[in-house]
Amino acid sequence: MSSASDKLIVGKIGAPNGVLGWVKINSFTQHQEDIFDYVPWFLGDDRQIKVDQWRTHGKALVAKLAGINSRDDAELIKNLDISVEESQLPALDDGFYWKDLIGMQVVTSKGYDLGVIKQMFETGANDVMTIKANDNDAFGQTERLLPFLYDDVVLEVDKNANTITVDWDPGF
Repeated sequence: MSSASDKLIVGKIGAPNGVLGWVKINSFTQHQEDIFDYVPWFLGDDRQIKVDQWRTHGKALVAKLAGINSRDDAELIKNLDISVEESQLPALDDGFYWKDLIGMQVVTSKGYDLGVIKQMFETGANDVMTIKANDNDAFGQTERLLPFLYDDVVLEVDKNANTITVDWDPGF
């Protein structure tokens, strides 16, 4: 069995949908339906679960999961993370997953060390890096939020050197 460290969260179980155990699915994949391409799923308690059926419901997704047969069953798994094994992700010829960016050092094009990426999130307009600043940050920053915009902010992602070079004013 895989350890939790090689699992990635790809979604979250939402509220029950109806009385027969169907649940809403909050997908974190680029195209929301892609979450169903990953088999098996692991719920927050590391329990492996199978998707029996799924469909779109308006703009949302709903699914019937194996062993979840009533609204009460669905309530018990509400808000649990949906994880998949990292090995299930397709290999990328060029590019990276957010998980690859976590822990990378972020430096400005002028050589100022901004800190280390601790989280990535989406705002709708663009992706954002949460950077934990170094303890001795000259500007007194403890954390920075930078947009992950290629060419405008992000100049280079060097996976080998584990660094991201940005065009950013460290005092901002």
